[in-house]
Amino acid sequence: MPPNEQTPLVQTVIIAPPQQRYSHSYIRRFFTVSLSFTLIVVLVCFLVPAHWLPGNHSESEWRRAWAPQLLPWKSQYPHESRLQSQGLEYEELHRLLLQIPKEEKAKEWSQYYTAGPHLAGKNLSQALWTKRLWEGFGVQSDIVDYEVYIDYPLEHRLALLESANLPKEVDDKNRRSLDARKVKYECILEEDVLQEDPTTNLQNRIPTFHGYGASGNVTAQYVYVNFGTHADFDDLIKANVSLEGNIALVKYGRIFRGLKVKRAQELGMVGVVMYTDPQQDGEITEENGYIAYPNGPARQASSVQRGSVQFCSVVSGDPTTPGWPSKPGAPRIDPRWNIPTIPSVPISYQDAVPILKALNGHGPEASNFNKYWQGGKLGYKGVNYNIGPSPPSLELNLVAEHEYVTTPLWNVIGIINGTLQDEVIVLGNHRDAWIAGGAGDPNSGSAALNEVIRSFGIALKQGWKPLRTIVFASWDGEEYGLIGSTEWVEEYMPWLSDAAIAYLNVDVGTRGPAFGTSASPLLNKLLYEATAAVQSPNQTTPNQTIRDTWNGHIATMGSGSDFTAFQDFAGIPSADLGFHPLPNSPVYHYHSNYDSFAWMDRFGDKGWHYHIAITKVWAILAAALVETPILGFNVTNYATGLQHYLASIKTSNTSDSPDQSMHSLTPFPTLERAIAQLHNASVAFDARAEALAVTVKVGVPWWKSWLKVRLYEQVREVNRKYQFFERKFLYGGGLEGRSQFKHVVFAPGLWTGYAGATFPGLVEAVDRGDRQGIERWTGIIEERINEATRWLESL
Repeated sequence: MPPNEQTPLVQTVIIAPPQQRYSHSYIRRFFTVSLSFTLIVVLVCFLVPAHWLPGNHSESEWRRAWAPQLLPWKSQYPHESRLQSQGLEYEELHRLLLQIPKEEKAKEWSQYYTAGPHLAGKNLSQALWTKRLWEGFGVQSDIVDYEVYIDYPLEHRLALLESANLPKEVDDKNRRSLDARKVKYECILEEDVLQEDPTTNLQNRIPTFHGYGASGNVTAQYVYVNFGTHADFDDLIKANVSLEGNIALVKYGRIFRGLKVKRAQELGMVGVVMYTDPQQDGEITEENGYIAYPNGPARQASSVQRGSVQFCSVVSGDPTTPGWPSKPGAPRIDPRWNIPTIPSVPISYQDAVPILKALNGHGPEASNFNKYWQGGKLGYKGVNYNIGPSPPSLELNLVAEHEYVTTPLWNVIGIINGTLQDEVIVLGNHRDAWIAGGAGDPNSGSAALNEVIRSFGIALKQGWKPLRTIVFASWDGEEYGLIGSTEWVEEYMPWLSDAAIAYLNVDVGTRGPAFGTSASPLLNKLLYEATAAVQSPNQTTPNQTIRDTWNGHIATMGSGSDFTAFQDFAGIPSADLGFHPLPNSPVYHYHSNYDSFAWMDRFGDKGWHYHIAITKVWAILAAALVETPILGFNVTNYATGLQHYLASIKTSNTSDSPDQSMHSLTPFPTLERAIAQLHNASVAFDARAEALAVTVKVGVPWWKSWLKVRLYEQVREVNRKYQFFERKFLYGGGLEGRSQFKHVVFAPGLWTGYAGATFPGLVEAVDRGDRQGIERWTGIIEERINEATRWLESL
């Protein structure tokens, strides 16, 4: 019956029990929930850690570069096992760096740089050419300029004056006004023009002079002072040789030239004359029958060594802006404490012979002094090496006029950005020279740097992208006082302190067949590995490497080149590389017109093979630092080095103090304990780093991909410990009297300059016999060593 208005609105409806759609609904529900939860966990494991990894510049890098590596089908660490599309394998890069450098290219670069004068502040065209060259190789480059205080030569003279015999009762002052002095010998002060060497005939060649030398015109008696070391002057004082008011005649060698002038100035001398004795030339001398350049390998008698006389162990860089960059408007100080106030001139041994012979018979002979005074090689020219002083009737007139200016100089800076922008390796060479040539110093290094950059540029074109960032530098102003590099470090100190891994310097790439290097001990292992990867140009048996032919000695860092500000001011581990002469090598004419392209092509590196050898060592060393996931540093070598440095202080008897009780303070038991603790921590740390490197190489199974996050954290932390380890040895107050130098382990020797001093603050206190200074520096060094130990142990 159909419903009508009488039908009830509410009715009972009978519903049958629901039929179950699936036979296993509970099981199915369980798996649905489980799979959903698993998906959420996977997303958390892969994506969320990117927000929780350690900061310190790495968060953005993680999101950009590292997070994709955590995917199961990716490698656990960038560059360890890259897909072809990501670039070159490390082994392929290594092969390219050994194959690409070519002798003809190094020769081409050398020929350009040595074709004309390129004195500091006067080589803008070369800076622009270098910038364009690097950009042509695919390396982004720029010019960074500074306004610096330097000098250029105006006039010079050195003459030996002879007076008529006057009565003894006439004093020296009246003698000069009464007598008619004549010129006994007028020094040439210029190097001979050689038809066989076009560089020597340039009309715009640079005169002989001393950079940062004082202007002056002095006439005085003179004294032969040997090499002008602090000890040499002490010997003269003990022998009662009159120094005050006289001119010093000194040989180049053993210490930095500026420190010879500094000590003469302190003792009241009024001028300095420097010459190079054939004593410096080993076996290759005219006395031994060798023919002089250009027809043979012996020294050209007219050669003159130019150079800076800035007090390099006291200050580095622009002497008017120590500690801050020389930018326009920068505050400046009076430089008189950092450069000489008495005039000096460099001369050839050809000019020195008449002056030395005029001393014959006057004062004691050098043979009467200790062994350090022996060995002069001008005896066959009639020189007796008498000390003097010269008699009042024989005087030198020394004239040096300099123009001091504030002028721009130009660094060329190139960069290849890596995946990691807070881990940076810097490679540098200076471009400026005292002369038109400079085929050895510095442009053998310049040619090598261009070949290194060309090689990396080809790798870039083949798809390579470095793990770490590389910076290349062509410095200006090194010769005057490491100016370009020092000002750049001072300007970019915050960034370098935070990002720099190492600085690799090549000043003189080659001037002989013997490989040599000085370096922070952190780099020792890498240096041995790099030299073992490169074939030696002077093999005595087939396939000998440079490591096979090198004695393996790694010197300590001193000064005299562009690594100084990096190592000693900023605490950045540094190395300086190059090939040097042997005693039987052709004589290298340092800072002379004869350091020319012609000399290099005929005598220095005939086939240009050593240019390529140093290029390869430099490139392979850089690649190891740039590409290996775990930095190849070794802190155990550093701790071992500290043990040796301390032992050398304990075994030396350097104090001149009459209070011999000073030596009772020199066992340094607290330092011994601190170094021993550092050594233990270093061994453990290096072992952990090595084990981690093995883990990185072996890899993490794809099903344990969450472990890659932890692996990345460990790698970054180990590298961070290595990166900042050297910085722990910086002391904010700096060394006494030279506050730019912050490193408590390494500095140039106060009275050597070039040679490195270890534990310099402590050694100087011992030398002075300063009890309080010994105790103070012992405490400072101990605290720095303990801080380095804590740094390693905090991993």
